[in-house]
Amino acid sequence: MSTRTSVDVEEIRTTASEKLLAVALGVFLLIGGLWAYSREDNWARAAFEPSIAAGDRAAVDARFEAENRVGRAVADATAARQELVLAREAYRTALDANQPANALRLEYEGRARDYEAARTATRAARAAAAAVQAEAVAASARIADEEERVRDREALLAFVLRLAFVVGFLGAGLWLLSRLRRAGSRWFTLTFSVVGVAAVLSFVMAGDYVTDYVDPLDLGPLVLSLVGIALTLVGFAALQRYLARRIPARRVRKNECPFCGYPVGDGPHCEGCGREVVAPCARCARPRRVATLHCRACGEA
Repeated sequence: MSTRTSVDVEEIRTTASEKLLAVALGVFLLIGGLWAYSREDNWARAAFEPSIAAGDRAAVDARFEAENRVGRAVADATAARQELVLAREAYRTALDANQPANALRLEYEGRARDYEAARTATRAARAAAAAVQAEAVAASARIADEEERVRDREALLAFVLRLAFVVGFLGAGLWLLSRLRRAGSRWFTLTFSVVGVAAVLSFVMAGDYVTDYVDPLDLGPLVLSLVGIALTLVGFAALQRYLARRIPARRVRKNECPFCGYPVGDGPHCEGCGREVVAPCARCARPRRVATLHCRACGEA
């Protein structure tokens, strides 16, 4: 014959194995959470594409091609000048040595014409590049403005996605914490891993964005102080509500006064604070210890 004993989960000491598994769960949750947090930028970039006019793109491409032609023309002119210098030196050497130099003269004159043609081509390429320069500069400025607007929208979307992710993670952790605590589940310990990871992600996000929207040397400490004060007060109020529900019942189980914790005897009043510790049940009027969950006589909650 088996006997089941109902014990408050908070009365059972958390084992070292449970704590270790809670830490392991927190580590794996943190790895996944940081991965998802870091991918928000990629998801935000995939949502927007710069709207660049075809004329602006063509103007930029035209300048790029014109600059390439200038580069090629300059290289050709440099090579032609080197060939001209070699041909001139060979022609001069032949003249100084009183050797036949007609062929060398023709070679030199041809190299001179090639060099002059290369210089003409270079001037034409530079003139063509200058002709498209103004329009290309204006087009580049418009493209840069559009890309900057897209980056701003991507950054805003990434911020919203990360904020929703962190707040959702934290809200889910707190909801799970509250639900498992009310249910008296032994899985309650693992919920601290979820809440802890959400807190770490909150600090990561604060480090990423606090300097973007708040000057740490200006209003940052004040904002941090006000937020910390508000959260501390909310947490203290929640703790007081929890203690007000749990402590009296615990004291009754330990045969103590639910108000002051002084050991009670058989009398209707506490010998420590003098308050009434036995009162009539609201349903059956039989004597009932104050703060008990159910009446011993009728079972009324």
